Amino acid sequence: MKYKYHLRPGDQSQDLLIEIFSGVENEYFLTDLLDSITAINAKIDKISDLWMNDEILIEVSSDVGFFSISKDIWDFAFIMSDHNKECIKKISLLLSENENFQKVEVNFEKYK
Repeated sequence: MKYKYHLRPGDQSQDLLIEIFSGVENEYFLTDLLDSITAINAKIDKISDLWMNDEILIEVSSDVGFFSISKDIWDFAFIMSDHNKECIKKISLLLSENENFQKVEVNFEKYK
């Protein structure tokens, strides 16, 4: 496995997100990520370099809705979609079916 991730709630939030915490430093990370979710026809709309936060924010549209990918200099990446749990669940399902990604279960209570 190249990448490990959690499907979890945001901090003090009802919204789900995907936190990729292992392998993000790999130079092919974004390519591998986008390749793993081709089934939802993801299309990058905008890439913003948020230098003040040391992160890149990628806005994406897809068959299951809009979502964003945040990648920071500490080698974490987050996939978020405001008020669209189904979008995040579908992406998580696609990642779990891909040989490059491994889902690591977490306790949802820890994020309340």
